[in-house]
Amino acid sequence: MTKGMRKGLTSYGDPGFSLFLRRAFIKAMGFSDDALERPIIGITDTFSDYNPCHGNVPQLIEAVKRGVMLAGGLPMAFPTISIHESFSNPTSMFLRNLMAMDTEEMIRAQPMDSIVLIGGCDKTVPAQLMAAASADVPAIMLITGPMLVGHHKGEELGACTDCRRLWAAHRAGTIDEDEIDVLSGRLAPTNGTCMVMGTASTMACVSEALGIAMPGTGSIPATHADRLRAAEAAGKRAVEMAKIGGPKPSEIMTETAFHNALTVLQSIGGSTNGLVHLAALAGRLGIEINMAEFDRMGREVPTLIDLKPSGAHYMEHFHWAGGVPKLMKELGDLIDGRAMTVTGEPLSASIARAEEVPNQTIIRTRANPLQASGAMAVLSGNLAPQGALIKQSAASPTLMQHEGRAVVFESVEDMTLRMDDPDLDVTADDVLVLRNAGPVGAPGMPEAGYLPIPRKLAQQGVKDMVRISDARMSGTAFGTIVLHIVPEAAIGGPLGLVRNGDRIKLDVENRRIDLLVDEAELTRRKAEWTAPKPHAGSDRGYLSLYLNNVNQADQGCDFDFLRKTPIHPSKA
Repeated sequence: MTKGMRKGLTSYGDPGFSLFLRRAFIKAMGFSDDALERPIIGITDTFSDYNPCHGNVPQLIEAVKRGVMLAGGLPMAFPTISIHESFSNPTSMFLRNLMAMDTEEMIRAQPMDSIVLIGGCDKTVPAQLMAAASADVPAIMLITGPMLVGHHKGEELGACTDCRRLWAAHRAGTIDEDEIDVLSGRLAPTNGTCMVMGTASTMACVSEALGIAMPGTGSIPATHADRLRAAEAAGKRAVEMAKIGGPKPSEIMTETAFHNALTVLQSIGGSTNGLVHLAALAGRLGIEINMAEFDRMGREVPTLIDLKPSGAHYMEHFHWAGGVPKLMKELGDLIDGRAMTVTGEPLSASIARAEEVPNQTIIRTRANPLQASGAMAVLSGNLAPQGALIKQSAASPTLMQHEGRAVVFESVEDMTLRMDDPDLDVTADDVLVLRNAGPVGAPGMPEAGYLPIPRKLAQQGVKDMVRISDARMSGTAFGTIVLHIVPEAAIGGPLGLVRNGDRIKLDVENRRIDLLVDEAELTRRKAEWTAPKPHAGSDRGYLSLYLNNVNQADQGCDFDFLRKTPIHPSKA
């Protein structure tokens, strides 16, 4: 197999000329013949002025390059799309597949024998992993790392769980304009990703559990020297992988690895987005995520990490308590240590080296969990015939079994216009319903599932209500919220049949979400249902590609033409 500069030659009809021309142009960059004979290590550059989560990427690239050169390789950094959660319209999820395609094609198009993928903000890590899985070039995931905590009036603060809590207090009138302005400068005080167990932190932990990131590197704070040393180590290991040709992503991210990742997802109080991303990633490898099995894990795997939004602390505390290796050690036989990692060693090796921190309380034991159950439960019922999710670790125990009257919002825009209307007919016992906010309906499945408490109820002290939608929510969010209802309303799912005043019953123990309307009436409503009008601009470009090919949440919202033919578990 060809390697280095001879790999993937540009087609001019003369391979010798193709190589000659490639060497001529790279010599224009000042490289010597000696450098050109070395293995080439690609380094994705996801830096952008729009992306403070990736503010340390230039330093990480230099550290990776240093590691590559120390090990005798030739580092080649290249840019890809960089997506930030707060700066992407309509949603970052809408652009995740575009970034995955960009990254995959650049890996295929350019000569490289292995690659270091640098990402952090919510959708960048799954996009890069999806690309790596499809390109199947030896790869290492290098996380940018979480921010350090902020402080205000003696309290530790973190983006973005505390953002939501404090904004809710501002909406309720208990925090004024001056104080909320001060808080906006203290919630995200450094470069890096959100320092709670949101989607970015979830995917960092999951990357370690999958074995595609170096052990112990998922939780290192973005600002610490350890993060740069981890980058150097990734560069050195990438050279070793380039020389021996593996292990490849397909050899690391196996069914066993996904079992471990899903177990960790449940045990950390992880983001519901994590399941969407893992389903998309598994689909690239021909592996199916069994939702019934994942729900069983939710009953059997305890939540062990005391981090917001399920607990009380932040990622830097988790890191110094031992991070993912220590967590997996506490999970014991729930983790299959035989799974291979990018180090060339099985997962059990990094678990055996887990740091023991005396008297730490962030990573609990199975005998003393934060919660006896895992982060998430999978619901079914006549409102979610193909499933829905609830993050039970961040929900109100008193609302886990609840029946209430539906208050329906037709879209995100409708919700925005009417939620704070003083005349809105709503009580604390009602069920807030948002529809047409799924992959197709929104489009892009926005993090609008965290419906705000109506202002007049917030001002009365209401902190939580049952809220259901076909949207997503941020991993940093909390509350009794049913998400990812499949099929979504915009393609004819039963959520589109709900009317104001209908009774809805949530029963988490029995894993159901039901519309209490008889079947004959639902049949009549379905006959009257009409699809929403097409989105403006949906006749061309990426939006057209997206709408015509995106899958539902249970398949990861990936494009159907990018998924590999599924492997039946009995034949794997």
